Amino acid sequence: MHMNFDIAPTSATPIYRQIVEQVHRLIASGQLLPGADLPSVRAVALAHAINPMTVSKAYSLLEAEGLLVRLRGVGMVVAEADGAASAPNTPLALLTPSLAAAARVARQLGVGDADALALFQTCLQSEGAAASEPSKGQARGPKEA
Repeated sequence: MHMNFDIAPTSATPIYRQIVEQVHRLIASGQLLPGADLPSVRAVALAHAINPMTVSKAYSLLEAEGLLVRLRGVGMVVAEADGAASAPNTPLALLTPSLAAAARVARQLGVGDADALALFQTCLQSEGAAASEPSKGQARGPKEA
């Protein structure tokens, strides 16, 4: 699997955190299996025009969590599954905080349940359409976390 992170330099979420969260989601969804290798720090930094230390920080945090293992001559790979550590990292458990935050905003704006659900459905469909389009190699700024 050729892996490419979706980095949003203008996001309020620091870039290293974006990488950590994406790896969590990819592992939880089964898109990254134990033993799968991640792109090198240098490759990610060059692809997104970000500081290599930002990528290194993300990988180190994931290694400290036990999700990644550093193998000499290979680089970072997904660690073997540990039932206790991976239990809270199910796809729905990882999605819940984002949806809870969106629900709070919907309530604050007075948006009804049906309208909020319809909007979420539209967002899901547009993300599905975007995922099926070929990558267009977006230019990335040099901003980092």
